[in-house]
Amino acid sequence: MKTIKLIEKLKIGFFSALLIINFSCQDDFLDRLPLGEVANNEELGVGGQEAAVFGIYSLLRTRSVGGWERYWFGSIRSDDAQKGSTDGDSAANGTAFNDFQYIATNGLSNSWWNAHYEVIFACNEVINNIKDDGATDAGSLINDAEARVVRALMYFELRRDYGEVPIITATIDVPSDAFATKSAVADIDNFIKEDLAIAELNLPPTWTGFPGRATSGFAKSLLAKLYLYQKDWTNAYNKCMEVIDSNVYDLDPSLVNLFERGGNNGVESIFEIQQTVTENGDQYNSNYYVSQGVRGTGDWNLGWGFNTPTQTLVDAFEAGDFRKTNTILESGQDDGGFGGGTLPAFPPAAQKYWNKKAYTMKSIRTSLGVAGNRWENIKIIRYADVILMAAEAGNESGAASQDEVISLVNKIRTRAGLVGTTADSQSELRDAIKQERRAEFALEEYRFYDLVRWGDATTVLSSLGYLPKHALYPIPQEAIDNSGGIIIQNPDYN
Repeated sequence: MKTIKLIEKLKIGFFSALLIINFSCQDDFLDRLPLGEVANNEELGVGGQEAAVFGIYSLLRTRSVGGWERYWFGSIRSDDAQKGSTDGDSAANGTAFNDFQYIATNGLSNSWWNAHYEVIFACNEVINNIKDDGATDAGSLINDAEARVVRALMYFELRRDYGEVPIITATIDVPSDAFATKSAVADIDNFIKEDLAIAELNLPPTWTGFPGRATSGFAKSLLAKLYLYQKDWTNAYNKCMEVIDSNVYDLDPSLVNLFERGGNNGVESIFEIQQTVTENGDQYNSNYYVSQGVRGTGDWNLGWGFNTPTQTLVDAFEAGDFRKTNTILESGQDDGGFGGGTLPAFPPAAQKYWNKKAYTMKSIRTSLGVAGNRWENIKIIRYADVILMAAEAGNESGAASQDEVISLVNKIRTRAGLVGTTADSQSELRDAIKQERRAEFALEEYRFYDLVRWGDATTVLSSLGYLPKHALYPIPQEAIDNSGGIIIQNPDYN
């Protein structure tokens, strides 16, 4: 608590509008707990830092880590999505992200950077408190592991968007603790691996009564993803197979359910940022999904209308792919059994297509008395990703036979209503996996990062204004200024 209060008091610059956070009194720790209050640690589980850990989960939702910034960085920069909404709405952000005219003073980037470090500082306090207390009980080890895996996620996302960033592990006792020089990406990766190794060792494979808490499967999956980005194919494959062989997860047989209220924390969930609207109307959510809802009037006033599909994405699906009808919502057409009827035509609707993964059953909207989607969890890693990562890593490394790679790919295709892949060489399987990742994770913040790590971004995105330097965003100027020159700008933006 002293960490965040000190940051607020001193206005040190990581947070432009930081609210004082009191973890032990926060009223929305995690969905599915008795919402409103937590009386004592016995209600939460075990471990002296339990309440602070639940505060960390809350930060994932209530700060920009779980806000619309997420899809500006990961989706709108790709060829699958565009800004959406109306021409004049958030036009400057559209120029920055949609048209690759990055600026270091962009507000979305400021909030994205600030929120990640705010979560990191909260994780540091938990980890350091446990260390200082010398606590070695099982509950404290779990609390430490939860803080470490979330911290690893924060650093993974920062290095993915900015490259070299400061590694800060201190509890913030004085302003200078909040700043450090940037670390090399290799050092950041090693730091992430160290956190994940501890998290994997001490986290349980599942939770009873606390859906949404981090598990060993999440730590392993995130480590597999880091290996994938490093092109460490063998380790990526092996770590994916540990998750697959655990038999904890499976594909949700229903693509509709997967992106509806019933899919929250379901069989396919490896880690999600928790949101909810309770039956009496209490809301614990972010702007993530409602900002992607259909922008209209009357019954169709469902959101802000951002992150909409491009025609290129619409045309990319194979004939008969169930994922197309569960990803693309078209103006002037029926919503396909969701109960809302026929959408307004385009025009006057602002966009021809909308993100159907952000759309909801009308019956649920009516029963909760809430128009926009405020209850679907943000899916950070789901089991389909692990399957396709295993296929890619197995194909690139030779750690899996061709038949094994094909079997993994076909698990995803079968759910999508497609016949088995016809790919029968490493090169053809590479292309098939790329196609499956595009169709499976459309509008979910995967496509841009996949294109960059595959080395395909320049070829695919150059017509949109992409240059090699756009793989990384410039460090926010606010962070540079407030660090007193300790943090320096990325070379391509000096």
